[in-house]
Amino acid sequence: MYGKGLRPLSLITAASVALTLVAALFWAPNDAYLGFLQKIFYVHVPLAILTLCGFVAAGLMAIAHLRTRDPRWDMRSYVAIHISLIFGVTVLITGSIWARGAWGHWWVWNDPTLVSFLLVMLLYATYQPLRFAIEDPERQARYASVFAITAGAFVPINFAIVRLAPAYVHPRTLSNISGNLPGRMQVVFYLALFAITLLWITLWRFEMTAKHVAAQTRRLRALLGEESDEEGPVRRSAAPSLTHAGSVS
Repeated sequence: MYGKGLRPLSLITAASVALTLVAALFWAPNDAYLGFLQKIFYVHVPLAILTLCGFVAAGLMAIAHLRTRDPRWDMRSYVAIHISLIFGVTVLITGSIWARGAWGHWWVWNDPTLVSFLLVMLLYATYQPLRFAIEDPERQARYASVFAITAGAFVPINFAIVRLAPAYVHPRTLSNISGNLPGRMQVVFYLALFAITLLWITLWRFEMTAKHVAAQTRRLRALLGEESDEEGPVRRSAAPSLTHAGSVS
């Protein structure tokens, strides 16, 4: 189900990412102040946008899980948070590199944009430990969905608060895109945003496909009696199941 059309999607994603890198490195002009270092902007900012959007999407999927009790929505929310956390770590790494070159510091603690993103990441870093501290599968899925909804609601609220706060060091990126970026820089940025969006979707589809195949394999092995006859009790790992609401695979 999740693997349908994954090959062409992967090819389109790879081509989009490659085109973005070529355009950013060789076609977009250097920044007048930061020079070549500014080109990290085309990776850093789209990754940050997709990270936050992924967290919100996970919250919406969690709402669908609570409404329907369908374990597939729990799995989708779980994977969305997982992918977004990976993107978020990349945002922090690329942002630190950019900050070191631009400001001479790896981190600036008095800037609300930087600190608020770190707080969001620390909040979501507790998702898996809290989830798998609960052994009962149904309670695990239900509480995980409540967490995803609450944390997902915090993301736009946090974004609004940061937008209202005075800018200290970190620029207001979304405002600068339409107002200050030259034409070629804008084109490359929107191309990068499209490519990173495809990358998030592709990675999400890959992980969903892998977990779906693993669930199907376990189901077939259970029917054949291999787990009870050869391996003893089924070992559970830290991932929700597609077969029972909130169970771990």
